[in-house]
Amino acid sequence: MSTVPRLTIGLPVYNGEEFLGEALDALLGQTYEDFELVISDNASADGTEEICRQYAEKDSRIRYVRQARNIGATPNHNVLLDLARGELFKWASHDDLYGRELLAKCVAVLDERPEVILAHSHQAIIDEIGAVTVPLDYVHKTDAPRPSTRFKSLLFEPGGDDFYGVMRTDVLRRVTPMDSYHHADRTYVAELALHGPFHQVPELLYFRRDHPDRAERANPSKRSRCANLDPKRGNPITNPTARLLAEYVWGYVHGIRKAPLSSRERRACYLALVEWFTSRARPGGGGERVEDRAPVAADELSLTVDLVVAGRERRVS
Repeated sequence: MSTVPRLTIGLPVYNGEEFLGEALDALLGQTYEDFELVISDNASADGTEEICRQYAEKDSRIRYVRQARNIGATPNHNVLLDLARGELFKWASHDDLYGRELLAKCVAVLDERPEVILAHSHQAIIDEIGAVTVPLDYVHKTDAPRPSTRFKSLLFEPGGDDFYGVMRTDVLRRVTPMDSYHHADRTYVAELALHGPFHQVPELLYFRRDHPDRAERANPSKRSRCANLDPKRGNPITNPTARLLAEYVWGYVHGIRKAPLSSRERRACYLALVEWFTSRARPGGGGERVEDRAPVAADELSLTVDLVVAGRERRVS
């Protein structure tokens, strides 16, 4: 293993003591080992710091950074990319779970297919105890050869967790840094898709945990979600809701302008954006959250979590 890891995993966390240990076990138990795990603790007030330091003492791949104050989720994400040394990069959430083969499978795709800029796997939503509640069908056309096709698909289809895929670091550093307006993660992924295709490994290896304290649940309004991303967004005078929404739309426009596109593809992207904006303006055009779909009977998939995620072997009867 070289002194400079091929892959950097960036894990931002704030008051994550409840699920952090499970996530760290799943990441450190990966079959692919040539990575560094950089944790940025956003001035947590619970037991997060103690957990991080205990794990860092046991595994030299961990670098622990603690922010002096709560800088907001977006800056805490961005600082991790600034600290990355690997040619590949992956954001990880402190409350999600990861199959042992996730990194190995994704890195293999990026090695075999140089045109692919992001690799991820099939996904499911789990609850507090790790039971599958909603298996997710990936419907985005992010593997299409045309950038406009990839872009339009991400505009119109809900779901997908491409933000947590394994990505090429140099491409990440060419796109606009993550911002803190409404749905900034969506514009970020859409701009990424304009730079190259994504690939979905056809195996269930990523499990997104939905629970009451997850940021999206704990901050139900646009204002509170944006303030969680960056405290300055909580000021309704300097950041009125109209601005948060206008910046969201402009994020797509800026991504199209910045991406290396042909004139034909750029026009196609703008047309898709107009079509999307028109559809959103209609009553009931706000889209859906995949987490809010009806739960399904998924006992077999829940067993799959225990079988493929490191640290959960004891749950198998």
